[in-house]
Amino acid sequence: MSRIGNKKITLPAKVKASVSAEGVVSVEGPKGKLDWTLPRQVTAKIEGGELAIVRAGESRQEKALHGLSRALVANMVTGVNEGFKRELEIQGVGFKAAVQGKILNLSLGKSHPILFSIPEQIKITVADNTKITIEGIDNHIVGQCAADIRAFYPPEPYKGKGVRFAGEKLRRKEGKTVQ
Repeated sequence: MSRIGNKKITLPAKVKASVSAEGVVSVEGPKGKLDWTLPRQVTAKIEGGELAIVRAGESRQEKALHGLSRALVANMVTGVNEGFKRELEIQGVGFKAAVQGKILNLSLGKSHPILFSIPEQIKITVADNTKITIEGIDNHIVGQCAADIRAFYPPEPYKGKGVRFAGEKLRRKEGKTVQ
């Protein structure tokens, strides 16, 4: 029994969903439209204002795909209705970011600026040169974009410099001591 997979997804008033015969789930809302193809072991049906995900059998893989499919479709519904947002903070002397068209220009203490190409579905804004906000309707793309930016200079434990998620706690280490 998949607890997540058995939960029905309630569709908000502004969101329209449809399921094709091939298993493609399309969700459209005020922020945009998303499509995803269900695995062949899983089907979806719309009953009233709710979307239900149903699996064909009881094998371990089918149970795993059942919960996964339900979570991904629920994220699609949330994305087209409200959208997703990740926030990053840059810490370090001289470290800054700026958006120039479809490019995010990062100055992270290296000999050259780091240019990050912003994906089509993503909107990036920079406040105070050190706070980056990533917004979009696809949770996977928003999270991957934030992880890619953080990977350019992850926070280091000695001075705390680097790019980190907003609110991320960092365990600091003590440096070398003179004896």
